[in-house]
Amino acid sequence: SAPFSDGLPMKRTPKIIFFDIDDTLWIKDEQRIPDSTRTALGRLKERGIAAAIATGRPPCLIPDPIRALMADAAIDILVAINGQYVERSGQVLAEFPLSRSELDGTTAHLRRLGIAYAYESARKISVPADSREMQAALGSLSIPYQTGETDPDIPVHQILGFYDESRAEAVESGLPDSLRTTRWHTFGVDILPRRGSKARGIRTVLDSLGLATDDAMAFGDGLNDMEMMQSVGCGVAVGNAHPQLKAAADHVCPPIREDGILRGLAELGVLD
Repeated sequence: SAPFSDGLPMKRTPKIIFFDIDDTLWIKDEQRIPDSTRTALGRLKERGIAAAIATGRPPCLIPDPIRALMADAAIDILVAINGQYVERSGQVLAEFPLSRSELDGTTAHLRRLGIAYAYESARKISVPADSREMQAALGSLSIPYQTGETDPDIPVHQILGFYDESRAEAVESGLPDSLRTTRWHTFGVDILPRRGSKARGIRTVLDSLGLATDDAMAFGDGLNDMEMMQSVGCGVAVGNAHPQLKAAADHVCPPIREDGILRGLAELGVLD
């Protein structure tokens, strides 16, 4: 297909494409990567278009098959923890940990409400106290965690709160003003800096590579991909994405189970 005809949202062939993991590259409930996705990333590599990962997960929770895919496709850029931690070639490019006052203020507030929480850092997730909601949310992603208090010297990049929508107002009205929330499960919420998002991590990457916004494309499915969609030249929602993300995207490709990544890249003229 012709690259970037007038009817398509992107003005030029991307130099880098950012991919979310869960239900974008990786079918979460089947724990697998579609073969067509592997093909697509291999063909991007052949064309000299860089691929990068942009995920809410910390580096310690990247599934082994995704790590193998990164090695095969020469993906050396990882925007993790919703942009709070960025690696290139295994080296830290940037990180934005929470301040001690943000941590203390948030955890005191959650304790008062009797809500379980976890500290998320690059190397581990620490859970001071367990709950049914926490088990349901972390279990949905097969997330291993360590119970007990966290080491105060380890930077915490975001807090996970475990509560349903009925308690959202009570929680969010008492958080430090510098923080915001984004929901990823019926009982799971990320609590992170207002300025924190995948977009901030992507901006760091583009600056380090000397690239412009219009040089980048991104694929995602969740509400934590909203800022990412708006921070690249072309934001693509997979067909199984949250309705609000689809509404905000420049393009909607087929669902992940229907070869969405490969077909989307072909629809946009990135791959023929």
